Amino acid sequence: SEMNGESGSAIWKNRLASWREKKEEKKKRPDKVAKEADQAPTEQLMEEKPSAGEAGQPLSRIVPIPRTKLTSYRIMIIMRLIILILFFHYRITNPVDDSFGLWLTSVICEVWFAFSWILDQFPKWSPINRETYIDQLSFRYEREGEPSDLASVDFFVSTVDPLKEPPLITGNTVLSILAVDYPVDKVSCYVSDDGAAMLTFESLAETAEFARKWVPFCKKFAIEPRAPEFYFSQKIDYLKDKVQPSFVKERRAMKRDYEEFKVRINGLVAKAQKTPEEGWTMADGTPWPGNNTRDHPGMIQVFLGNTGAHDIEGNELPRLVYVSREKRPGYQHHKKAGAENALVRVSAVLTNAPYILNLDCDHYVNNSKAVREAMCFLMDPEVARDVCYVQFPQRFDGIDKSDRYANRNIVFFDVNMKGLDGIQGPVYVGTGCVFNRQALYGYGPPSLPSLPKPSSSSSCCCCPSKKKVDKDVSEVYRDTKREDLNAAIFNLRELNNYDEYERSMLISQTSFEKTFGLSTVFIESTLIENGGVPESANPSTLIKEAIHVISCGYEEKTAWGKEIGWIYGSVTEDILTGFKMHCRGWRSIYCMPLRPAFKGSAPINLSDRLHQVLRWALGSVEIFLSRHCPLWYGFGGGRLKWLQRLAYINTIIYPFTSLPLIAYCSLPAICLLTGKFIIPTLSNLASVLFLALFMSIILVSVLELRWSGVSIEDWWRNEQFWVIGGVSAHLFAVFQGLLKMLAGFDTNFTVTAKAADDTEFGDLYVFKWTTLLIPPTTLIILNIVGVVAGFSDALNSGYESWGPLFGRVFFALWVILHLYPFLKGLMGRQNRTPTIVVLWSVLLASVFSLVWVKIDPFVGATDANSLAQNCISIDC
Repeated sequence: SEMNGESGSAIWKNRLASWREKKEEKKKRPDKVAKEADQAPTEQLMEEKPSAGEAGQPLSRIVPIPRTKLTSYRIMIIMRLIILILFFHYRITNPVDDSFGLWLTSVICEVWFAFSWILDQFPKWSPINRETYIDQLSFRYEREGEPSDLASVDFFVSTVDPLKEPPLITGNTVLSILAVDYPVDKVSCYVSDDGAAMLTFESLAETAEFARKWVPFCKKFAIEPRAPEFYFSQKIDYLKDKVQPSFVKERRAMKRDYEEFKVRINGLVAKAQKTPEEGWTMADGTPWPGNNTRDHPGMIQVFLGNTGAHDIEGNELPRLVYVSREKRPGYQHHKKAGAENALVRVSAVLTNAPYILNLDCDHYVNNSKAVREAMCFLMDPEVARDVCYVQFPQRFDGIDKSDRYANRNIVFFDVNMKGLDGIQGPVYVGTGCVFNRQALYGYGPPSLPSLPKPSSSSSCCCCPSKKKVDKDVSEVYRDTKREDLNAAIFNLRELNNYDEYERSMLISQTSFEKTFGLSTVFIESTLIENGGVPESANPSTLIKEAIHVISCGYEEKTAWGKEIGWIYGSVTEDILTGFKMHCRGWRSIYCMPLRPAFKGSAPINLSDRLHQVLRWALGSVEIFLSRHCPLWYGFGGGRLKWLQRLAYINTIIYPFTSLPLIAYCSLPAICLLTGKFIIPTLSNLASVLFLALFMSIILVSVLELRWSGVSIEDWWRNEQFWVIGGVSAHLFAVFQGLLKMLAGFDTNFTVTAKAADDTEFGDLYVFKWTTLLIPPTTLIILNIVGVVAGFSDALNSGYESWGPLFGRVFFALWVILHLYPFLKGLMGRQNRTPTIVVLWSVLLASVFSLVWVKIDPFVGATDANSLAQNCISIDC
């Protein structure tokens, strides 16, 4: 209506008419059901009615950690905490006078490490596992001969640059989505092309055509995974459990078809390497609208679905929609978060599924029943009431067996996330997550206290009833505002407490247009809790409306990115978005099926891995410096549990651990070069205390591995990369974040790519120059030089100096051992090291050593005077 210049009141008239119809249907429904029940034969009723046992079966259950494992784990945590307190009492009351500076630095670092350990450890206090019952889900919502009652799901796939994110990988992700084991009319796939590339558009058209063959093949033979690139590359017996004689023949034909599909995609990629001077031209001769990636209109193309082609067997295919939002100079587009919010609005206009599953373009569906796994939680009335999203763990292909740089993040996904699942739920990690659409709209969970219905008996005879209603509704609206959380609207359930007139007044005062933007169809869709396109929508104008909601100015002066949708303000929009939902009182669920639900690719060479970690750490620093910092945000509502808050605090302050960590890793070299140490001569009591501390650290880790099932190798790799990332990427993230948030300008670290080897895991040995390599290389050289200097000094000083040397060398070897994967990656397969890295590192280590020798702050005044006298007495 706003586009046609009509009065905005038509929006509310349409909504009120819809509400009246639904209200009348509800009144008629009980009578109609009772009448039909009376007319139905008794035998039919007995057949249709499920048994009490089957109807009452849950769709999922919590599998608690065995009490013996959990109790011993908790006892050791408490014991470690007590030992830490005694340790710090000893450290503070026993300073080292002859190296006070080193002692003070070490104590400050150790206090910070203990604080970080508390933030990381206590959110793992109550870990849980979960089981799902997919068969029971089908029994409850899918009856033979009847339409499926499973909820609809909108898949989101986001991509930007097809030259960096290969179209073949994106195509495989889309194909795996279209072939999921779920009713086709309940699945829609939206692909966001934020780079407006014709290569992405054309490759998606080729993908849609190949899907007509691929989808029926997958469903006929129930193959896994349903991404062809990864299915055909499996090194397993593909004939296992296959009994249909035609399988081998059809598989060969399908593999040939897929290879032809790959050749066509490769041809498009080769063609796109050089952009024509006049720009790209489409098949019909018209210029491609996205030739200017920063200034182009919004584009939407529906490839498959109700109006598209069916598969080769004549069956309907899921809907596939290409979306490229409008971009114009002078507008802030908010990168991935802005693209996801555009998909939220487009999907609401076209399909409006109640649940949204977002995937990165390189994360394909590895388990075709993944959506059903999520629905076991989201469609269970006893569980789903307050669930905002179901998060799946990230799993990866193409990583070396030793996982040198901890790319799999096993400790985080198999330990930390299980611990959070026992509190208020796992954090959102950016992909592999099924959202409740209403939670993205800023609504609170249904469990929030209901508002009292305005009392009509309190109206006085001298006041018009209309004004009294206005006053009551205004007071109710003020009560519904989240003072500290600034939630977008209010609880959907509260609308049922009012009649039609009161609802219209309440909605008018909440100013939905100011919250969601000027779109009648979209605003209508936000009030449909169970999904579906609004009844008042005109199907012929839906595409025009969808184009309208992805215009670059649509979000101006609205709550998008502030209170609803993906939240803006950080490059790690995932952490921020999940945090806002938990603050509103929602909880999330962690789902770990036996077969991984989704798999993706991860950077396995050192430089790319460090830049990935740099981006994550930078996002955490941005959140720390924003108004959404968990240290002070969200206390007013009281809906975020304190252990959950500790976990979020840990996610935003961990980059700052780089400062004490790099200082602590420098201490061994300093001690070896100066002959000083950070602790005094140990007494028997102190020795027992240090031994107890080391034993408590080891025992807590062992017990953690015991209940989580994580291997000791994965745990050790995680510990090593915590140090590697801490002294490199995290350190740069802190300074870059401070420059960006406080000084207002951004700093980028360039990476020069080199060709990868053709062998398996060849990319593991690729070297790319980056300044992130300098600090850890410097630390390694410093500590190696320190060890050599320490042994040289001990050889010159006699056997009495070997005892104190042991502690210093052990300290230095601790640092070198943690940095060993970095050193191995630095040398490469053929011991190749970038010359610039060696030069910078040797230069820094030499300057640091010379300055230290020149200053030598640990030489006392009397020693200095005597030394000076000796120097003067020398007759040159």
